[in-house]
Amino acid sequence: MKEAEVKAQRGLLIVNTGHGKGKTTAALGTVLRAWGQGLRVCVIQFIKSEAFRYGEAKAAERLGLEWHILGDGCTFGREDLTSAAQAARQAWAVAQERIASGRYDLILLDELTYPLRFGWLDPTQVLEWLEENRPPNLHIIITGRDALPALVEAADLVTDMRKVKHPFDKGIKGQRGIEF
Repeated sequence: MKEAEVKAQRGLLIVNTGHGKGKTTAALGTVLRAWGQGLRVCVIQFIKSEAFRYGEAKAAERLGLEWHILGDGCTFGREDLTSAAQAARQAWAVAQERIASGRYDLILLDELTYPLRFGWLDPTQVLEWLEENRPPNLHIIITGRDALPALVEAADLVTDMRKVKHPFDKGIKGQRGIEF
């Protein structure tokens, strides 16, 4: 591609998906890089609960990063997900306000793939809303397993984290500072 053919800079839609570890971790590396460059950042977590303070949320508080933990906890193995679905819809309302505000350069929508896949949020409506309302220079990162094909298609950058080996497979519990 010739230099004259390079498109103007614009906000990217980035998706970190897959069954390997590191989706949120990679996104947080980008958040930290952007913050270090003076960009205005915001993190909205759709599944994680305020009841369990993850290390990244503690660090964000110390750094003064805008951080919203709006989920009601892990959904795996739970029978009744009514409260989780409601929390996800409320998190999406917060995300819509932050996205449309024009106050940010990068917003992380952590674990948004789950509410989309579970049908708590309509994927078509979410993607159409983003297309119509996202400021042109706003970068958005979406994380979570099993990103829907429509999300992958809409994204500018998609990384699929593939598990090769994990300590859980050997019965090793999550480690403070590594898993949480």
